Amino acid sequence: MINELTKKKIRALKKEYEQLRSGKESLLVLLREAELPELVYNSNAIENSTLTLKETEKILLEQEVMRDVSVRELYEAKNLARVVEYLEARPNLELNIDNILLLHRMLIGGINDKIAGRFRQTNEYVRVGSYIAPAPGHVERLLTDLLHEYLSSHEIYFIDSIGQFHTKFESIHPFVDGNGRIGRVLVNLQLTSLGYPPIIIRNKGKQSDYYPLFKDYQDNENSDGMSSLFALALQESLHKRIAYLKGQTIVKLADYAKKHNLTTNSQLNAAKRQTIPAFREKGIWKIGE
Repeated sequence: MINELTKKKIRALKKEYEQLRSGKESLLVLLREAELPELVYNSNAIENSTLTLKETEKILLEQEVMRDVSVRELYEAKNLARVVEYLEARPNLELNIDNILLLHRMLIGGINDKIAGRFRQTNEYVRVGSYIAPAPGHVERLLTDLLHEYLSSHEIYFIDSIGQFHTKFESIHPFVDGNGRIGRVLVNLQLTSLGYPPIIIRNKGKQSDYYPLFKDYQDNENSDGMSSLFALALQESLHKRIAYLKGQTIVKLADYAKKHNLTTNSQLNAAKRQTIPAFREKGIWKIGE
């Protein structure tokens, strides 16, 4: 569970964010637009897309990519961007079965229309590593129970609740394809509905910082690691927006460390722990000053 010190930090950052954002919605829109390719790239890369960030940017801008890219990967990038933009325009969209199916149809449409917008059916079993997801006949009931549990979990800290939801959603694995991307989209729907900015789960650390957290839940019913990952990502997202809303000069963390006679490694470690207000843009750690 998230400790009290982290809760206090997030409350303080949220308060500062809310105070600064008044009258600056156009800047926040620009930040979301600039972040879109990075969010799409990372979420698709986690699912083993071969597109680079630069290629993803070009595809979303309808520009030519310098190599042959599969039709599937083109659709994956464009469809996920469409889902993200759809939710950004509807931050209060109700979290229910119908809307989850709608988002899945938007995500998988044009890639595999036979499975788009529906749960796994008879004989559509899924294995992730050594883990076998529940039988198709149980999917809708399990997801309905999960939604009820999440929506009634008022006494649980919101990040703990979202962490639990995400690990359980992925363990149910309700769809034939697209479970991870839909699951991460739902995390941001949950955050934005509470007035927080979206987060990015990074592809770079998936083998050490993301995938093992699902195994921990499947083996021990422990989602604390996922909650901690989300808490760090949320602090990073808030730090980024606060830096821009304050009009600070954004510099690379390595340059900041050199300027202030600090070791780069110590600052990178502090950034990863979010003990300094650093954030990533296109995978590069930066900070406002």
